[in-house]
Amino acid sequence: GSHSDLGPALTRLGGTFHAQRAAAYVTAVVGGVTPGKGGPTHEGWPIFDTVQDAVKETGANASVIFVPPPFAADAVMEAADGGLALVVCITEGIPTLDMMRAMTFLKERPATRLVGPNCPGLISPGKAKAGIIPGNICKEGRIGIVSKSGTLTYEAIHQLTRLGMGQSTCIGIGGDPPIGTSPADAPKPFRGDPDPAAGAMAGRARRKARARRATDIARAGVPPRACPAWSVSPRRAEGCS
Repeated sequence: GSHSDLGPALTRLGGTFHAQRAAAYVTAVVGGVTPGKGGPTHEGWPIFDTVQDAVKETGANASVIFVPPPFAADAVMEAADGGLALVVCITEGIPTLDMMRAMTFLKERPATRLVGPNCPGLISPGKAKAGIIPGNICKEGRIGIVSKSGTLTYEAIHQLTRLGMGQSTCIGIGGDPPIGTSPADAPKPFRGDPDPAAGAMAGRARRKARARRATDIARAGVPPRACPAWSVSPRRAEGCS
């Protein structure tokens, strides 16, 4: 579906840079949230003091969080409390206890899906993106990608694109525990999606984990024609497929 993105900490340098890239990639970036800076505009986008104010004024349904680690968990909770369906947390190094508190908060708000923290977000090539995945390495197509590693997300996309194999949606789920969308949860949005003809899951995976992820994909209802593939580190390449 379509996304209208908010950018908590959009006024920070990194937030501004990636908001501009998202807007250039057919994504409706509708504003930013920075407490105490609400009212004026920044690079043409309205800035709000709270997520609730931003949602009320813009109708946003997604948020990409660039907030510094000490405040990021609170930003996640505020986004969920504001009723946003998708929250992508780019921030790395959030204190574990803070994220445990945020995860408990999210359990009472099942309508919100958190991707991350410490993740590159997601992209549907040619449609929209929420996060920092470069649009120029993507190609529209029918392969879904799920990766725990941000670098492997880019690598998988780039290699497929070079082979002329396009992607439907690519998700980098993040590596800082606890994460909002697990490898078991990530395939679920593909259920009933007419686009994916195959799937790739990238990350360090032992034999038992590979079997478990294949079971997760089947339980998620991903079409049986989809074929999960694994990218692994060179040390684990032997015996993996």
